Amino acid sequence: MINRLRNVSLTSWIIIALMTGLTLGAWYHTAHPDPHQISAFSQNMHLLSDIFLRLIKMIVAPLVFSLLLTGIAKTGDFKTVGRIGLKTMVYFTGATIIALLLGLIIVNVFRPGVAMHLGNTVSIPVTPKAFDAKEFVTHIFPESVVDALAKNQILPIIIFVLFFGMATASLRERGRIVVDFFDAIAHIMLKVTSYVMNMAPLAVFGASAAVIAEKGLGILGGYAQIIACFFGGLLFFIFVVLQIICLTLRIPFMKLFQHVKEPMLLAFSTASSEAAMPKTILALERFGCPDRIVSFVLPLGYSFNLDGSIMYMTFATVSIAQAYGMELSIAQQVTMMLILLVTSKGMAGVPRASLVVIAGMLQTFNIPQEGLALLLAIDWLLDMGRSATNVMGNAVATAVVTKWETSRQIND
Repeated sequence: MINRLRNVSLTSWIIIALMTGLTLGAWYHTAHPDPHQISAFSQNMHLLSDIFLRLIKMIVAPLVFSLLLTGIAKTGDFKTVGRIGLKTMVYFTGATIIALLLGLIIVNVFRPGVAMHLGNTVSIPVTPKAFDAKEFVTHIFPESVVDALAKNQILPIIIFVLFFGMATASLRERGRIVVDFFDAIAHIMLKVTSYVMNMAPLAVFGASAAVIAEKGLGILGGYAQIIACFFGGLLFFIFVVLQIICLTLRIPFMKLFQHVKEPMLLAFSTASSEAAMPKTILALERFGCPDRIVSFVLPLGYSFNLDGSIMYMTFATVSIAQAYGMELSIAQQVTMMLILLVTSKGMAGVPRASLVVIAGMLQTFNIPQEGLALLLAIDWLLDMGRSATNVMGNAVATAVVTKWETSRQIND
């Protein structure tokens, strides 16, 4: 019996935990009408997911630092790093434009906002944030790498490691001891990751039970149209847009999907792309992407290539306008897309980052910000879909850059 349980995959355990959590949450919501009891139960169940996410955050900074450093040091020169970086940013920009356009097309064709009910909307604690170029740039360049590591700020860590890695590589043999040390650290952190991942089913169980106990299963039906439209758009992006990109470059999409489906499920279950990052690294290396490219492209993707979140920004903003009977012109929507092309970058790690950016868009186009309260009730569910899509989008980005680099090496 114990051997059979050991043979059950992590993916299967996550699915079992998700269904069990939904069942327990639905029972508790029905059996305990007292809101104070429900709130206490929800907080207790959230502890499981909170502990897991804290352990994941504990891993991210040392894992990114060590993997990226060894990747850059093995690459060995600024020219190669610059070339890979340029190709990465070209792909990220193209993918962002496609995601923004897809969000606009879906929301204009299906008009899910019209079906939303505006009764009893309330103000919510989301502060609009306009894009500030100075703040964005100064955030990228760290005053203290220790502070950046402590706060899991990926972009500042990347900037420091770029300099540190190139300096280490330039010392050649004298720098070899540093490269070997951090290469060992990277392998140790991957082992730590495998231990932490065994707790994923408990986190999924706690998170799903907490949400459903508090809101009830009925919440899934009240916003059926907007849920169906958005998830349909995410599926279209993954299985049509990303598959076309892979087919064009002769990348085996379904093979890549098979490797990445477990971290996607983990991201979906926990509503956190960050939680799936260590697993995604392992999956991409098994798929055949070189560790020097994985360790460079994937951390950048968590700040510059969040396809699901980016698509949600246009989708949600226009949906709220539709709910208030406001029609945004094509020119206004194009302007919105161009603003989001810039403001969506570097937002990873900011709590409720998508909501903050959307609040800024609502203010820019004079759409009542109270409308964002309409989406808060199901934002947890939509965030699950966004997170899973972000993982697949970054996996394809890594495979694309790998293909471009491999083709160049063959041509050279």
